[in-house]
Amino acid sequence: MHLNPYGEDAVNLAADLCNRRPTTAEELADRCRGAGLTLERPVEQADLAHALAALDAWEKVVDATDERERAERANRMLAASTAHPRLTDHAGDGWHLHYRDDRLPLGALLFSLISVGTALHLAGRGMHRLRRCEVTECATIFADTSRTGRRRYCSHRCANRDAVRRHRARTATR
Repeated sequence: MHLNPYGEDAVNLAADLCNRRPTTAEELADRCRGAGLTLERPVEQADLAHALAALDAWEKVVDATDERERAERANRMLAASTAHPRLTDHAGDGWHLHYRDDRLPLGALLFSLISVGTALHLAGRGMHRLRRCEVTECATIFADTSRTGRRRYCSHRCANRDAVRRHRARTATR
């Protein structure tokens, strides 16, 4: 049985889709399949619009300035997108919980998956574990899934760039 199909994978998919917004329904479907989602219905243009609306709402959760605002925004997403929990083996890969109705269009499925995944991520790992990269010129969003919860950069490249910048600033003042 899957214990949490909504956790880390959902927030990482949300970050990926948010950082590089899909421009067509086909691109959205391909990227979701690439992330391991089982698509139960044909994907339509309306799915892209619904998914982009979900990403807009999710980005507001990421950019919230404090824990209460973040929780309030996540709760709004949950209220708009989830259903009562249910056991399912829809893909034949084991019983697991869904917090959504069966056979949803992709846009609605993503809204639910991202909402519940975000809530579980924040409650389980910490309310501070969604953020943007600390490099000033980088606005990339990431989910901090590190063991310590102190990740500050979206990538090793940005971490190295910032370290070099700090080093040069220190040596320039000497």
